[in-house]
Amino acid sequence: MADNNLILVTGATGYVGGRLVPKLLEAGYRVRCLVRDPSRLQGRAWQDKVEVVQGDALVPDQIAKAMQGVSVAYYLMHGMQGGKVNAERDLRVAWNFTHAAEDANIERIIYLGELVDPTSHLSPYLRARHETGYLLRYGKVPVTELRAGMIIGSGSALFEMIRYLTEREPLLICPAWFFSQAQPIAIRDVLSYLVDTLKTPDSIGRVIEIGGPTRLTYADMLLGYAKERDLKRVLIPTPFFAPRLSAYWVHMVTPIHWRVVAPLIEGLRANLIVRDDAAKKLFPQIQPIDFQTATHLALGRIQRDNVETSWSDALVTALGDIKPYEFSVEEGLFIERRQVILDIPTETVFRSYTGIGGERGWLYMDWSWALRGWMDKAIGGVGLRRGRRHPDEIHTGEALDFWRVETVEKNSRMRLRAEMKVPGKAWLQFDSTSAPDDKNKTVFTVTAYYEPHGFFGFLYWYAMWPFHKFIFDGLTRRLASRARVLARSY
Repeated sequence: MADNNLILVTGATGYVGGRLVPKLLEAGYRVRCLVRDPSRLQGRAWQDKVEVVQGDALVPDQIAKAMQGVSVAYYLMHGMQGGKVNAERDLRVAWNFTHAAEDANIERIIYLGELVDPTSHLSPYLRARHETGYLLRYGKVPVTELRAGMIIGSGSALFEMIRYLTEREPLLICPAWFFSQAQPIAIRDVLSYLVDTLKTPDSIGRVIEIGGPTRLTYADMLLGYAKERDLKRVLIPTPFFAPRLSAYWVHMVTPIHWRVVAPLIEGLRANLIVRDDAAKKLFPQIQPIDFQTATHLALGRIQRDNVETSWSDALVTALGDIKPYEFSVEEGLFIERRQVILDIPTETVFRSYTGIGGERGWLYMDWSWALRGWMDKAIGGVGLRRGRRHPDEIHTGEALDFWRVETVEKNSRMRLRAEMKVPGKAWLQFDSTSAPDDKNKTVFTVTAYYEPHGFFGFLYWYAMWPFHKFIFDGLTRRLASRARVLARSY
C-alpha cells in the first residue's frame, strides 16, 4: 500500500486508537479521525497532523462522509458497558459501518476484536464483539480481524486493575476466574500488528488471533506484578465465580468502574488463549514480549508520567453516550464525575449552580451538609455558617459556606476549594457546556476532586465515598430541577 493513502481511524479518543494514530503518522500514512466530539482530541501532540471529521457512528450519513476518499478503515469502536441494549447498538454501528464502506469502495476494514472461545457461554459484551466481526465480514469489503488477548500497558484497564489490586491488597480472596488461562499481550505489540497489517496482503480476509508468548492466569499476573514491585502477596483461592460481586469489589478498591471491569471478568469464564499460529506465519518480524517485560515497561512509563492514553479517556463511549457517573484516579487525585444533558441554555444552568449555598442551602440532604459543618466547627474548622456574600452573584475568591470560590468562568464553570478540615485537599466543580450534537442543549457536569494525604487521607475518602453516591447524585438532580424552574421563569 502506498504511504500517501488516506487511513480512517475510528475510536481515536480511546485507549488503542489514541496510540495507533501517531504510529500511522510515523509510518508515513495520511490519517483521518472520525470522532463525535473533536474537542476531546485537544492536547494530543498529533492533533494538527490529522484530518478530523465530526460524526456519530450511529448516523449512516455521517459515517459515509468520513469514508470518502479512504483506502483502509480501522474499526476500533465499542461500548464498554455490556448488556443487551449496548450490544444491540454495537451491532447497529457495525452494520452502518460495513454499508458505508461498501458505498465508498474502500479497500479494506481492519477490526480489533477480542480472543473468545465461541463454544463457551459469552457475556452480551463479548458476544457483541464476536458478532461485530461477523457483521463486518458479511459485507463486500474485505476485513482483517485481529483478535487480541488482554492488553497490558500503562493506562490499560487490565493493567490498572492488576496494579491497584496488588498495591492495595496484601491478602486477596480469589474467585474462580483468577485461575482461568489467558494470553495477555503488550500494547506495543498490538500496535505493531495493527500497523503491519496494512503492508501484509496475505492478512486480507483473515481472522488472526494475537497474544503474548506465555499463557498465564490472572493470579499469575498479580504475582508477576508483585514480583516487579518487590511486594509479598498472599492469594487464597475459592471455588466461586461471582462475576458481579467481583466487579463491585474491584470498583471499590480500584479507580475502574464496575461496568468496565465486568466484561474483563466475564471473559475469564473460559480460557482466552491463541489457538492457531497464523500471526507467527503472517508477521514473523513481530516477536511479542512477555508479561513481565510488558509490566516493567508500563511501570516505567507511569513513573515517568509518560502515559500516552488511558482506559478512562473514553468518558463518552465510541457510540456517543454521556456517562451519568464515572470514578477515576488521575495524577494522584480521586475523581467522581456526574453528567446529565439538559434541554436548557448554558447560562441558565450556570445561574442554577452559582446560586447554591448560604440561605438557599444545598438543595438536597441539607441536614448532612449542616452536620458536616458542625463537625468541622467542633474540631476548629470554619464550619458551614459563613454563608455567602450575595444570594445569586458570585466572584472568585469569595467564601461560600465551608468552601472558597477558586474559579468562576461566566456561563461555563464554578470551582470550589474545600476549607473544612480534611486529611488532604478537596474541590467541587460545576460545568455547563454546549452539547456537541445540539448547541441548544447543555451537558451539566458535577465533579468532586480529592487529593489524599497519607493513610488517613485514603481512609477518609473510602469512609465518605458511600455517602457521596446519595449526596452528589441528589445535588445534581436538584440543581438540574432548579435550572428547569429558572428556564420557565424567563
